[in-house]
Amino acid sequence: MEPDTPTAGAETAPGLTSEELTEIGRDLLGQGVTFLETLLRPWNAYQVCIALALVAAAWVLRRVFGDRIRQWMADREGWPTWQMRILVVLHRRLMGIFFVLLIWLTVLFMREATWPSRSYLLTIIAELATAWVFVALSTRLIRSPVFRTIVRYGAWIFVTLSILDLRGEAAQILDGIGFNLGEVRLSLLLLLQAITVVAVLVIGARFLARTTTARIQRNEDISPSMQVLIVKLLQVGLYGAAIFIGLRATGIDLTGLAVLSGAIGVGLGFGLQKVVSNLVSGVIILLDKSIKPGDVISLGDTFGWINTLGARYASVVTRDGKEYLIPNEDLITGQVVNWSHSNDFVRLDIYFGTAYADDPHMVRRVAIEAASGVTRVLTDRAPVCHIVGFGDSSVDYILRFWITDPTGGLTNIRGNVYLALWDAFKEHGISIPFPQREVKLLGDAPSPTSAPD
Repeated sequence: MEPDTPTAGAETAPGLTSEELTEIGRDLLGQGVTFLETLLRPWNAYQVCIALALVAAAWVLRRVFGDRIRQWMADREGWPTWQMRILVVLHRRLMGIFFVLLIWLTVLFMREATWPSRSYLLTIIAELATAWVFVALSTRLIRSPVFRTIVRYGAWIFVTLSILDLRGEAAQILDGIGFNLGEVRLSLLLLLQAITVVAVLVIGARFLARTTTARIQRNEDISPSMQVLIVKLLQVGLYGAAIFIGLRATGIDLTGLAVLSGAIGVGLGFGLQKVVSNLVSGVIILLDKSIKPGDVISLGDTFGWINTLGARYASVVTRDGKEYLIPNEDLITGQVVNWSHSNDFVRLDIYFGTAYADDPHMVRRVAIEAASGVTRVLTDRAPVCHIVGFGDSSVDYILRFWITDPTGGLTNIRGNVYLALWDAFKEHGISIPFPQREVKLLGDAPSPTSAPD
């Protein structure tokens, strides 16, 4: 007896031939014609008319109760936001909800009053309407409008095929559309399965990432920079695992794509050098804690505080409300002044001069007292004042004082100290000299004699 030949199912799933696809299409066409013929039968036509009448009744109920329900919702001012969102979603699908309730009541009544075959079409319509309403309501949880639309229509198609018992024929047609990539066969069915599984896993990974991120950010024992690093690593790990597990779960052999992905990786490596450099620089910044959210930094002409640290850039907010996105590489290679790296103490210096006729000892004392009385200037680290030189028209001084809130601004505190010095010097009769020049007008010079002819 000869050994059995291997069946097609034992090999890599081949695509359907054109004859097989034609046969499946004829079978579906025949089922559609048969279904249309059954609609001409009296009781099936009655069920279709009943369904249309229920649609009209649901529309009337929507018109009658829609405004009343909206007004009732407007009166619920103290309700939480999430409850109000649920009410808004239900209100938008009010006609579908009324139709589902009416058709199921009709189906239950007809099952009790007549034979089950007399409500067969109504049962299918009720199941379809219920599934469509459930999909429309559940997909509202997806925030992205594009992704929500894709999931909604995909779910509608899936439940419709399931209820009409056409999943097998649809799977055969989708599996027949594809191509071979080496030893791996990629079909439209496999692609849809991979997208569905990966999307579900990515949504789950996103939920876990958000939940874990909220807990990490509430943990005060972890520094802000380490919180950012842990969150980024967690997101990369969860999303990467979701994509890998999703592709493996659908049966896609990733080893066959190793060479192709390696070549693509090399090309992307040359083209995305700056991006990779910024990513690595961001990890280094988070590890060495040289810059963390909340620090006040100066980079070139930019002065502000770190709002967020991203994978590619750092967000720096200035005093005038501008938000600069500085690449992480610039923070590593450039000279950055971190005003609050190890502590929040910041020393500021201002320069001024007084006349030679004023007593320098009194000038120093008055200047220190004036600076100490300004808000935000520390008194436990008392201001100091020193003579730094004798100028052409003034004795030059430097006044040094400390603050602990550089995020409150540096120019404004300097201006307040200058204003306090002005008031104190005016009160004590201390003058602030300025260069003066004397201009002497000489008499008219003798006019030149005219040359002889």
